Amino acid sequence: MERRFIVTGGGTSGHINPALAIAGMLDKSVAESGDTCKILFTGRTEGLEGELVPAAGYEFVNVHAKAIPTKPSPKIVPAVTALLKGRTECKKLIKEFKPEAVISTGGFVSAPLLYAARSLNVPIIIHEANAFPGRANKELSKGAALVMTGFPGQENIFPKAKRVVCTGNPVRPIFFENTYESSREKLGIAPDEKLVFAMGGSLGSATITRFVLDCALDEAFKDVKFVLSVGKHNSVEIPEAAKDNPNIRIENYIPNPSYYISGSDVCILRAGAVTCAEITAAKACAIMVPYPFAAHDHQTFNAEAIASKGGGIVISDDDVKAGKLTPVLRELLSDGQRRGNIRQAAGKLAVSDCDDRIVNAINEALGKK
Repeated sequence: MERRFIVTGGGTSGHINPALAIAGMLDKSVAESGDTCKILFTGRTEGLEGELVPAAGYEFVNVHAKAIPTKPSPKIVPAVTALLKGRTECKKLIKEFKPEAVISTGGFVSAPLLYAARSLNVPIIIHEANAFPGRANKELSKGAALVMTGFPGQENIFPKAKRVVCTGNPVRPIFFENTYESSREKLGIAPDEKLVFAMGGSLGSATITRFVLDCALDEAFKDVKFVLSVGKHNSVEIPEAAKDNPNIRIENYIPNPSYYISGSDVCILRAGAVTCAEITAAKACAIMVPYPFAAHDHQTFNAEAIASKGGGIVISDDDVKAGKLTPVLRELLSDGQRRGNIRQAAGKLAVSDCDDRIVNAINEALGKK
């Protein structure tokens, strides 16, 4: 038997990577059952999904879509026009491909497919990674066969969905496999050496970068080793004093940060949904600095969901700029017991069986189990 799904989600890696992860879970699960699985993705060729999805080996179909303004704007006309055109394209695609369900991880690129599926009575499955849902997922969850959430306690947010299940967010297995001790051994960090790892996402964070550069040149942190990922498009000029400082290592990009997140004494990170899942999986001691321009400030909601359980510390981008993170970091580096408590609390929030939860929830919603 061949099982067929159309998957959508795009605009940012926070939408695309979970979509690719779910597709991979379905591929593996269906293959293990002896059936075959065919998955098709929709999105915009000019979007990041147009690059990442084909690179992952999946068939990709371009559909029209534009972000619909949240306030009255002349942009509403071309946005609605694109949505209607994209919906027509997706209806044709659904009729030809005949999926048993469509799966969305969010972003405005998902709206045409979800509207088309609703009009054709094709089951809709949604995965909402963030603690504060995006507009497309929230508005189109009405009548959805299943909504899967990355954070617990979101049932009331999707009251018109047929089923809401907390599955957690997909995380690469390596984040669960490493420990604080094994990661430090892998990185060559001595047991008595203090390590701070900072990363502002793939594109970097000027706020986090400037903060860490200042710390590395501060005598109060002379016994601390810093590893800083400035991002591929770093906009901050690196001073010569930092380049020559043996206590700081600066990289444009670190492809596998799992060792640093789990092996650092303190890590300073943004609070995207996947990053938050990685923090808990790695049992990290994290200071989360939410990206201030994220839609609906959802990164703050993500970070607070962890911090409210004792699994990390949240400090705003503005407060970092105002110098308020410096004493917080000093105090945390001097208090090993507090760092251990944060690690323990973070680990309790990890969802180690996320893959099984997602596959089982999809199968149950579709009557396959």
